[in-house]
Amino acid sequence: MLRGAALRVTRPRLAVLSAVHAHPHADTDSIIGAVRADLPAVSHQAVYDSLRALTAAGLVRRIQPSGHVARYESRVGDNHHHVVCRSCGEIADADCAVGEAPCLSASDDSGFSIDEAEVIYWGLCPGCATAQSS
Repeated sequence: MLRGAALRVTRPRLAVLSAVHAHPHADTDSIIGAVRADLPAVSHQAVYDSLRALTAAGLVRRIQPSGHVARYESRVGDNHHHVVCRSCGEIADADCAVGEAPCLSASDDSGFSIDEAEVIYWGLCPGCATAQSS
């Protein structure tokens, strides 16, 4: 994957890519912890640099719901969206709306040629909804 994206293959990049694949929607601190399980001496900066390079190359996607730290995922290129729990912060993927693509139809596109939309649905995850109703 790295070579296909014209990136140099390094141990930190491999470890970061593996961590993002293993831990969808992980924040940077979680990724650093997962990478350090394989590469104990890796620096914070090496992980940040790897995340930046992998994101720029389109191998990982960075999302940042309002009020939350940045998260990273390996599901790229399909214009999916996310659902975020208002209580615990859990994040899950949500495929694009079915039927016509309302998520790509802006009421006023201001002349832009729109090719992607980012939608975040907010609510309570099943665990928090059950706890709240109890």
